[in-house]
Amino acid sequence: MKIKHLFLSLIAVLAFSCDPKEEDYEFVQVATPQLMSKTAFRSSVEVDAPKNIETVGKIYAYKDYIFVSDEGNGIHVIDNSNPVVPKSIKFIKIPGNEDISVKNDFLYADSATDLVVFDISDMDNITVVGRLKDVFNVYDYNVPLEAQAVDYGSYDNENDIIVGWTITTERRKKQDGDILIDGVFNGGPVLNAGESATGSGGSLARFQIVDHYLYAVGNYEMAIFNIQNLEEPVLANTQYAGWNIETMFQAEGYLYLGSTNGMYIYSLNNPAMPEYVSEFTHWEGCDPVVVDGDYAYLTLRGGNSCGQLESILEVIDVSDKTTPKLVGRYELENPYGLGIKGNMLFVCDGTAGLKLFDKTNPLEVGFVKSYADIQAKDVIPLEDKLLMIGGDMLYQYNYVESGVELVSEFEL
Repeated sequence: MKIKHLFLSLIAVLAFSCDPKEEDYEFVQVATPQLMSKTAFRSSVEVDAPKNIETVGKIYAYKDYIFVSDEGNGIHVIDNSNPVVPKSIKFIKIPGNEDISVKNDFLYADSATDLVVFDISDMDNITVVGRLKDVFNVYDYNVPLEAQAVDYGSYDNENDIIVGWTITTERRKKQDGDILIDGVFNGGPVLNAGESATGSGGSLARFQIVDHYLYAVGNYEMAIFNIQNLEEPVLANTQYAGWNIETMFQAEGYLYLGSTNGMYIYSLNNPAMPEYVSEFTHWEGCDPVVVDGDYAYLTLRGGNSCGQLESILEVIDVSDKTTPKLVGRYELENPYGLGIKGNMLFVCDGTAGLKLFDKTNPLEVGFVKSYADIQAKDVIPLEDKLLMIGGDMLYQYNYVESGVELVSEFEL
């Protein structure tokens, strides 16, 4: 009997010693993907009547129309033939959409892993005329920022598309180091002119059309499409582009890629295979870029998932494309997009509004004026007016000697 009691006591001691300690565990926000089959996903593109926008994304202008993306959902089409009274006319449902570009009445849009082509020559009869499947291999699935871990569960990259996320709080054993999973997993990526056959995008765009090619960048990959036959684009090439690429701007035969830690420059001497020239590195921050002549202008936003706390405007001398050099830095509050018209630099400083800078001398950019009673996200400086989005509003301005003058504001 004593031996039995001793044996039971030993078991109890061992069981207690194997019990996990409470401090070995923590509560974690876990993101689980909501899935849709690719077959169902691809059949869900449609053109609908106007509707309220859910999450304002990017802005694009073509002829008398303005296109505003509804993040992950599609494109709102606005008739801007009368800028004083713009009018919503269509909603193009494109699940998994982030960017568009237009040339000669053909609209190109990403839809998760696919490139979809629309004929918009008749706005009353917008039609899908083509789809290239599984051409984007670096698709940003937009993992919620609050997620500390991702459980991909039964996700099948070959047959499924992630269309949303569910967040749950789970008690999990602590991991060594940071358990936050990169929001980019496995799948597709994610432009600038005046009145022409090609439309104009803002500085937050990831799509660019240059001559007979469409360039699209994702987190670290660039996809190059030959669009000489506008209705039937061909994937010409995919290549490594850099790391944490967020935006793309083209100017005078070069592509400038804005990343969270710098700017990459690519030459378009061979348009089907852009050639890496150089990169400019800075501390981490969200980073759109625009270029005018020998100078590039970047805004870096800190204080969030983008990186550091500091928010600034940088001026970079790119006269020698092989050796870009920092020549100026100016403090901002929480900048997003920016644009250039003549000697005026327009900077969207988030909740601090729209700010105007004189860049007549790029080495000494001078503050001109602030429109602080609005929220500013991105701008498109067209030939005759300035378009801007911020919050859930679309603003249009005329250029005047003292800056810009409001023409209309339109709730999206």
